[in-house]
Amino acid sequence: MANLCRPFSHFLVRRHSISEPPSRRPSLCLHLRIRALSTPAEIAHQFRFFRVYKDGRLERSHPPSYKVPPFTDPSTGVQSKDVVISSEPHISARIFLPRIQDPSRRLPVMFYVHGGGFCFESAFSSNIHNYVSTVAAEAEAVAVSVEYRLALEHPIPACYDDSWAALQWAASHINGTGPEQWLNSHTDFDRLFLAGDSAGGNIAHDLAVRVGSGRLGSRLEKVAGMVMVHPFFGGTEDDAMWLYMCPENGGLKDPRLRPRPDEYRQVGCRRVLVFVAEKDHLRKVGRRYVEELRKSGWRGRVELVENEGEEHCFHISDLKHGKAVALVKKFASFIKLERDV
Repeated sequence: MANLCRPFSHFLVRRHSISEPPSRRPSLCLHLRIRALSTPAEIAHQFRFFRVYKDGRLERSHPPSYKVPPFTDPSTGVQSKDVVISSEPHISARIFLPRIQDPSRRLPVMFYVHGGGFCFESAFSSNIHNYVSTVAAEAEAVAVSVEYRLALEHPIPACYDDSWAALQWAASHINGTGPEQWLNSHTDFDRLFLAGDSAGGNIAHDLAVRVGSGRLGSRLEKVAGMVMVHPFFGGTEDDAMWLYMCPENGGLKDPRLRPRPDEYRQVGCRRVLVFVAEKDHLRKVGRRYVEELRKSGWRGRVELVENEGEEHCFHISDLKHGKAVALVKKFASFIKLERDV
């Protein structure tokens, strides 16, 4: 995902023409027709991750995610399994259980929302699986990674609502009586953390506001913390893309794009950690989020970490990169700290 900031044309499959004998070359009329079909005039909307043609065709900049089944990581001992949260609409999740050293010890919970511009990636992709598994091992936390429905096939707010439904499902295990035994037996929901990268960071904020406004009732009034890595918010050229994916929106002042001051105050957690990357086009909006949260009157602690010299979500595609290792360790230490305070 480190190349998400490159122009749309970078991702398109380039077809190179091959010289043919004169007898096999298309006619001039056919050449003109092909040129007419590919002319920019046919493009109705062009965004970072997809373009829409006037005839209704959609062209994505990313191929479908390569998905991997759950497995036990032989190097870390992290186990994983998939669960169905809802059949209609279809919502699922991948759960990660780190190696259990002491069966009597309860572990923190990380509820993770993947990124991908709201319109691609998957909780089951190899990159996301390896990333969440690595954080779960380092933080010694049980992770729930939600598989939400993607735009454009499922317009926003499907991704927000699916993530909320998944969080409600996770919260049903607070008293040890939920449908998933790993969550019943091994977790401490007093140490529940919301987390997400890019678009997932934006969704995590939305979840924190819903929690803080009492939407989970007495089951869960606050979560322990929230980690947002290179989060998406309004204030860039991508605003138009988000608005296109969300037909029913509040314009550029939609609170999911630009949170209102009262929403910052409702962020339902005690601590927030925000990462921004120096070469990321979302760097400014990430820093602005921290500034707005601090001056809103929200009662909590927020920390900002800048990944110098790095691009958007550089860490996900290469977890062995030195700065990616440092990011994961900082992420994990934020979760571990709650155990010691």
